[in-house]
Amino acid sequence: MECPHLGSSVCLAPESPSFPGGSPSSWCCTVCRSNKSPWVCLTCSSVHCGRYVNGHAKKHYEDAQNPSPNHKKLERAEVERLQHTVCMDCSSYSTFCYRCDDFVVNDTKLGSVQKVREHLQNLENSAFAADRHRKRKLSENVPLNSKLLKINGNGAVVCATGLRNLGNTCFMNAILQSLSNIQQFCCYFKELPAVELRNGKTAGRRTYHTRSQGEVDVGYQQQDAHEFMRYLLDHLHLELQGGYNGVLRSIISQENSGLTSSKKCCINGASTVVTSVFGGVLQNEVNCLICGTESRKFDPFLDLSLDIPSQFRIKRSKNQENGPMCTLQDCLQSFTDLEELDETELYMCHKCKKKQKSTKKFWIQKLPKVLCLHLKRFHWTAYLRNKVDTYVEFPLRDLDMKYFLLEPENSGPEACLYDLVAVVVHHGSGVGSGHYTAYATHEGRWFHFNDSTVTLTDEETVVKAKAYILFYVGHQTKVVMDTL
Repeated sequence: MECPHLGSSVCLAPESPSFPGGSPSSWCCTVCRSNKSPWVCLTCSSVHCGRYVNGHAKKHYEDAQNPSPNHKKLERAEVERLQHTVCMDCSSYSTFCYRCDDFVVNDTKLGSVQKVREHLQNLENSAFAADRHRKRKLSENVPLNSKLLKINGNGAVVCATGLRNLGNTCFMNAILQSLSNIQQFCCYFKELPAVELRNGKTAGRRTYHTRSQGEVDVGYQQQDAHEFMRYLLDHLHLELQGGYNGVLRSIISQENSGLTSSKKCCINGASTVVTSVFGGVLQNEVNCLICGTESRKFDPFLDLSLDIPSQFRIKRSKNQENGPMCTLQDCLQSFTDLEELDETELYMCHKCKKKQKSTKKFWIQKLPKVLCLHLKRFHWTAYLRNKVDTYVEFPLRDLDMKYFLLEPENSGPEACLYDLVAVVVHHGSGVGSGHYTAYATHEGRWFHFNDSTVTLTDEETVVKAKAYILFYVGHQTKVVMDTL
């Protein structure tokens, strides 16, 4: 958004000596000393943690709105100048205004925001170069067998990497982290030729854009993580149909050769790694309640969107004792239960030759290798979109899908069992606001991916999350991957 408060809030000179030393992305909050999600005030250069850590950056702004008696003696213009409303993320260099409660995409007439951004970037690059030199010198003097990261007293190599928030891009980061930790999917892209790196003056340089007055082609609005995931998968599917590597195409063709034409999941054309990994098939049965005519059709899917049953929507947290606990099985059962269509969804019966009342039921005709389950937490009302904040209990291992199969007798016991590999969580009250993070397994451990911050976590923490999107890998798929 265009912020009208930049002129009175951005008072820093880029070369200000009051900036802390070292890498901006590792600066510590002046209150709690946390180096997670540091933000620098563009009025006074003080550094505080973000609202999803301890919220001291926001408190710094709020304190400025209630000036001390000494401040009351100042001229009104001077008080407004010290509002401390605008701050900059020390990792992504995106700018946020607390008075507007939104990210800022414009700049002052003198380009002060961009100057500060470039100065922080230079500090980051200098610190990175110095740290790389120090590590190179250190590695030359350290035996190879001792180059292990210590976690809980045990030596282990951990290579989990965060993604910077470029301005409300947490929805994208959460999905990318989830997909990149699904080996059955990302291993395909690791085999593709590397993108040619830039060289010359632009080598290794990050580019940041500041929107000037009148431009409308840059957007920093929060988006829905599930919509982004479907957009990404759909476009990957379309792009890959026209640019296959011959070897990889033959692999996918061999995987699909054992399926009958009715069981292949080919969405909008030929099969790709997207449909090979995430593709399943639903059977949709509709029965006319007047003449009993039954209609069946097969619908391919990449994910299943599940309603949280209405009787569970008052449940707020896992630790509440009153009321029944909603489980993932309840949501799946509701999805496949026989449903009578309402007056707005009358079925055109070919035998009755007119629209009639009918029932509908879904069966899963073919399970995918990676099962993606989307819990429908956002619902439109007459004026706004509400969030269903109900905790839904989900298993980490052995999710059994045989009860929802059309022909479970034709599937072996392992073919219907799934283990959890990633979870996307939405924090906050609305789809247009809040924050997305992800939990994912990486090299046998669970990690919490919060934009650029990655922390080791445990299974107990994961199962307490209010899941928005769940990714499960089939047992048989895991066995195949383990043998490769």
